[in-house]
Amino acid sequence: MPLHLRLLFPVLTLALGTGLGFIEPLGLLLGSLFVLLLLAGERHLPNRLWLPLILLGGIALAAHLVPGFSPWQLWQPRLISADAAPYGLRLSWDKLLLGTALLAWWLGQPRRPVVSLKQAWLTCLITLVLVPLLAIALGLVAWQPKWPQGLLLWLAVNLGVAVLAEELLFRGVLQPTLVKRLGTWPGLLLTAGLFGAAHLPFSTLFAAVAACAGLGYGLAFHYSGRISLAIALHAAVNLVHFLLLSYPLRLA
Repeated sequence: MPLHLRLLFPVLTLALGTGLGFIEPLGLLLGSLFVLLLLAGERHLPNRLWLPLILLGGIALAAHLVPGFSPWQLWQPRLISADAAPYGLRLSWDKLLLGTALLAWWLGQPRRPVVSLKQAWLTCLITLVLVPLLAIALGLVAWQPKWPQGLLLWLAVNLGVAVLAEELLFRGVLQPTLVKRLGTWPGLLLTAGLFGAAHLPFSTLFAAVAACAGLGYGLAFHYSGRISLAIALHAAVNLVHFLLLSYPLRLA
């Protein structure tokens, strides 16, 4: 896809967020600099400098550490599961920008080879079954089937913001670099471990489950060569959590 078309993803995010009042001038400036560094820096900077800058900038955006961004509260906290705390849905413009900027970058990358579609789909099935079971076994969640109001809005935000940004950052940017430098399994395991560590603010057990899930997402990407499969698997695991288990997490 030509660069001018790929640029539409982050540009429209910045324009819409600014127009609606959720991105302030400082956020617009810093966000634009990140997009410029991501899309132009790869050609003009050595990889040993470009990659750490992108990872640090990406983590800062995902963790809401970049000033000038305010979330859009789409619904106020409400009870989704009887055994969990109330949950409020927010659209984080900083994380949305991260996802759309990385998408613009990813669409300019060469296609990756397919290792084994059979192994990829088997990985998806195993991950989709074992990750929820592990979360139940650790007491993080319980069986709580439901059909919450606002499901489609939640799915759009979860897939289009959280899942997209996380998969493109960890599987799209980080994993290929670590696999290239360390080898397949060390790279996959380290990427999964770092993905789990990013979820430590929730709890140590949740981070451990996230690391296991991250290994599944990483293997799906490795075997299929398609980031879209890792994104779909991540979204499916989150959907199972939302529809069938305590959400967001079971109260102690």
